[in-house]
Amino acid sequence: MAKKSKGAPGINIGSSANDRAASAKGWSQLVADTSRLYLTTHNFHWNVKGPMFNSLHAMFMAQYTELWNATDPIAERIRSLDFDAPGSYAQFGKLSSINDAPSTPPKAMEMVRILVEGHEAVARTARAVFPLADKAGDEPTADLLTQRLTVHEQTAWMLRSILES
Repeated sequence: MAKKSKGAPGINIGSSANDRAASAKGWSQLVADTSRLYLTTHNFHWNVKGPMFNSLHAMFMAQYTELWNATDPIAERIRSLDFDAPGSYAQFGKLSSINDAPSTPPKAMEMVRILVEGHEAVARTARAVFPLADKAGDEPTADLLTQRLTVHEQTAWMLRSILES
């Protein structure tokens, strides 16, 4: 087991440094996507208008709360792999596959469409980490990825259903 310079033992969890680094990179993208989607959803919660105000306002609140609560386990997974978790908007901007919310709030149904695309993007990011977890035999990563995929795929489906005519 490797020793760190300050006397703390080096990480020895049965996963190579390269595998952990690849996984941490994927997790960093996932926390960035989740954080950006959180901010967009919260923005839409504040700014939604129109005949569906009550239902969308409440739905967006439930969604941004879930996203906010998801960021901590994702960031802690990065830390448990012995890497620093990104935590600034600048880092999120570089890592995320999701664009910022429009500077002028769109109409309610456009908000819903943007959120569908956001949840699908986060699902794609999470899915891309699976092969890394599988290669490394990293069951905790696979478990958390499965949980996140379930949330994002179900949320995208529910939002997409609103857009059907």
